[in-house]
Formats: sequence, C-alpha cells, structure tokens
Amino acid sequence: MRPILSFILLLTIGSGFIPMTTLAQDSTRSVWAPSYKLDTPRGWTTEHFVLPPEFAPQIPYKGTEDLRFAHGWADGASEEHWAYAFLWWLEGRPQLTAERLQTCLKDYYSGLVERNTGPRKIPKEKLVPIKTSFRIINAYPGDKTTFSGTVYMLDYLTQTPMTLNVVVHWKYLRTPDHTAVFFEVSPKPLDHHIWQQLNELNKGLRLP
Repeated sequence: MRPILSFILLLTIGSGFIPMTTLAQDSTRSVWAPSYKLDTPRGWTTEHFVLPPEFAPQIPYKGTEDLRFAHGWADGASEEHWAYAFLWWLEGRPQLTAERLQTCLKDYYSGLVERNTGPRKIPKEKLVPIKTSFRIINAYPGDKTTFSGTVYMLDYLTQTPMTLNVVVHWKYLRTPDHTAVFFEVSPKPLDHHIWQQLNELNKGLRLP
C-alpha cells in the first residue's frame, strides 16, 4: 500500500489502513488552496495536515505541514528510503533558533515513533531515545537562516536505529502574517544524489 500519512501515520482498522491525516482533515471540509507553490516530482506522493500535529501537540506553532515523499520512501532497500521534504506554513512570525528546532523535532519524532509503535507491534526493547542536534550554517539563497542537523531515532519501517540528516530553510517572506520553514530530510549523506532532488524542491518553492 502506498505510504501516505503524516509520515505514514496509519491507523489499523480491520484489515485496512486509514491515513491519520485524513481523519484530522475530514472535520474541516475545507479546500486545500495554498498561497505558495511547492512542486511534486514525478512518482512522489503528497500529504498535508494541521500544525501542531495530533501526535506532538506541544509544538508551539499553528499552521499547516505540506509534505513530499520520494517514491522509495517506505522501501528499506531503496536509496530513497526516508527521503522526503516538508514545508511548515506557520501563522504569524515566530522566531526560530537551533535550540528551538532541536526541541520541536525531538517532540515531533518522539510522537511519530510512539504513534507507530503499537500498530506495527514493535517490541519495546527496540526503541531508542530520540536525539536531535542542529546548528546554523551559511544561509542558502532566499533563506533568512539555514540550519543543518540530525535526528537519531528508530526507523519504525525497518525497526532499526537510524540517523536522519536534515537541512532547514527559514525563508524570507514579503507577507507579514506567515512564516515559511522548509525541511529536507534523508538518512543519506549530503553529497548523495538524492539531495539534488531535495535541493531542487527548495529552489522551486514559490512563496507569496
């Protein structure tokens, strides 16, 4: 089954699965029409949901998360495994620091792993503490600030520990009532070719 979730957040119902984000969005019945443009490469899948997510309500931001999953995202044998990007389209003008990123993403991935532990029947002894580390790097074009970091977590798809490499782009915006933060994610090193696709998504992002 195609892995569309808010990172494959799936509920087991009978013999089928329902994307967690679908359940969250059904109550709004609103049409998804963002004011920005984020491309979807051929073969990639998409998802979007409200922030803060249900699995990490302590994240102090309100807005929307818009995701792009590589074709091989859920395939443990693929070079695209866990390769994806997402945009946080946030209300207002919250400030972002490396320390705040570390806290938010630790809460985010802790909740994500916890949500998938039960449905996937993952033994407790396989769980690992979530560790996040971020720092400011030289700003990319169009970025107010660029961060680079890692997330150490359990890959609940293969049930083995992994380290995700993450590049975060805090964007310049002309509009005063929103903040855009774009994330590129993959366990592959930054010189791997999958990052070319992720970087192209960042370059192609069109903001109001």
